[in-house]
Parts: sequence; structure tokens; C-alpha cells
Amino acid sequence: MPHDPLELSDPDRRGLYGISVTSELTGVPAQNLRSYEAKGLLEPERTAGGTRRYSDHDIARIERISVLLEAGLNLRGISEVLELEAETRRLRSEIARLRSATGEEPVSGARAS
Repeated sequence: MPHDPLELSDPDRRGLYGISVTSELTGVPAQNLRSYEAKGLLEPERTAGGTRRYSDHDIARIERISVLLEAGLNLRGISEVLELEAETRRLRSEIARLRSATGEEPVSGARAS
């Protein structure tokens, strides 16, 4: 799963937590975390010895996965939602960059009536 290049530079991507701590922080069993990784929903860092290290970004992603599971989506549906959300962020960033480059004023969330 490709990452948004803007997100890769975020400091919250540094792997800090082992799988047991991540499980405790999120309330998600370690086996589920392994399953999410196998399905491509998570990509924790690995130490030289192969130990998983989860970042604050991973914790937020796990929490998002949990919300989507509670809403009734399966893991395949969650994968699609997460990809679409990442693409939306990327496109919004690109639009903002282009508007800035052309001097165009940012558009607010409200629609003109």
C-alpha cells in the first residue's frame, strides 16, 4: 500500500511501541494487529531483530480501523476507505499547493448561497 509522501516525513511515524503496548493502548488484541498487518492495513517498523514497533500514526490508524469495524465494515472495505481517505488528503494538499502557487484565495468549507 503506497504511503502519502507528505505523511512519511511526519515525526509521528517513528516506531515507539511494541505490540503488547500497542494492544494495551488501543484495546485491540495483538493477534488482530498481526491480522491487520497481514491484510496490508498496517505497516509497523521492524527492528533489526524483526520486532514490530508501532508509531503514534499507527495507533491513530488502529483507532480508525476500530471505528470502521464498529460501523460494520469488513477489513476489505476498511482498506478501501483508508486508501480513499489518503487520496483525499493528497488531493487537498495538491489543490492547496496549486492555489498558493497561483495566488488564488483558499476556498472555505461553506458554500455560497
